[in-house]
Amino acid sequence: MSWDESETSTVTYLVVINHEEQYSIWPDYKEIPGGWRAVGKSGSKDECLAYINEVWTDMRPLSLRKHMAQTELQKKK
Repeated sequence: MSWDESETSTVTYLVVINHEEQYSIWPDYKEIPGGWRAVGKSGSKDECLAYINEVWTDMRPLSLRKHMAQTELQKKK
């Protein structure tokens, strides 16, 4: 199945997240790729993208957020 517009309107999507806490959507009929896991939200493409827009407020990868927090702590010492 391709990803053309006529098919995406009938596909149910899953919201997925990777180890860096970056979000994406994935069609529920396909196996989720390695390194990604479902977060429990599914629905239409628009519903899933709206959910991601609501919850993904800091787009920096987790490793960068941790590094910046550690650097900030070291500056305060």
